[in-house]
Amino acid sequence: MALASSPADLRRHLTTHLDPAALAWLEHALDEAAAHPGIHGPISAWELRLAEAGRRCGAAYADAARVLILDAARAGTDALTRVYFQGTADERRAVLHALRHLVSGPGALPLVQDALRTNDTRLLAAAVGPYAARHLAAHDWRHAVLKCLFTGVPVDRVADLPRRARGDGELARMLGDYAAERTAAGRTVPEDLYRVLDLTESAGPAPGTDHPHGKES
Repeated sequence: MALASSPADLRRHLTTHLDPAALAWLEHALDEAAAHPGIHGPISAWELRLAEAGRRCGAAYADAARVLILDAARAGTDALTRVYFQGTADERRAVLHALRHLVSGPGALPLVQDALRTNDTRLLAAAVGPYAARHLAAHDWRHAVLKCLFTGVPVDRVADLPRRARGDGELARMLGDYAAERTAAGRTVPEDLYRVLDLTESAGPAPGTDHPHGKES
């Protein structure tokens, strides 16, 4: 189940896949988060449930459970920031997956930018999701694509890649430079690089069309 799915779809998926004990725990955690949303004191009850999700729901479903808990708690930018910087890598990843559902503007971009500075490939893959596709400035987004190539994160994980790469000559230049560096060093060029390069050669926006991500900010 793709974590970019809506909370309703994630909940339906977990309802049909979790065992009865795990599902009962999740339903209680979601009810608790909905009853006491937001930040309360040094740590909110729902934040403790985020830490338990792996043990309660299993590794295969923990990310989805955490996204649902964050959604039920109506976690805003402040709460998400606290969870991100105080949490484990698993909790940070859940925050990144939840951004598209919980933050409408660019206010949570510092979390994405922090994740893009790491070499944790699972965190990087979460960072280049729909929220980044919608809000990351062109310069930072291009470097995020290059970071995926550097670290081996499949470019299929980059949300909205065809639209954002289309007609992007600067991205094409960066890709060409990277390919030349690897070739000169006797190293192979990732196949994904050529896939992205092909996308940059697609037709750009029609003249006069506003393209919010086509310019450096």
